[in-house]
Amino acid sequence: MANEIKEEVKPRKFGLLHEFKEFLQEYKIIGLAVAFIMGVAATALVQSLVNNIIMPIITPFIPGGAWQTATLKLGPIVLSWGAFLGALINFVIIAWVVFIIAKKVLKEEKVAKK
Repeated sequence: MANEIKEEVKPRKFGLLHEFKEFLQEYKIIGLAVAFIMGVAATALVQSLVNNIIMPIITPFIPGGAWQTATLKLGPIVLSWGAFLGALINFVIIAWVVFIIAKKVLKEEKVAKK
């Protein structure tokens, strides 16, 4: 039995730890985490811009602030349409600000239609 073929033993590179590192690299998790953190920071910045700069300029043109607490009662159902309208206005303003910032920062040419 001296001629037996010896099974080659491949060294394991820390097993589970190595697989985890490959997972992070393959799916680019670190880049995704960085993008997520930057997105959170950008969201805070845009919300601050809207709440502290844009809304104080717009508020004099919207009569009072009580409209944001307006409700409609339909029997036992209470619809808070004022809060929804306020969220909608905030969304439109934030979307517009993000659009303008992206347009200025990216400056990419649009893809021509075929």
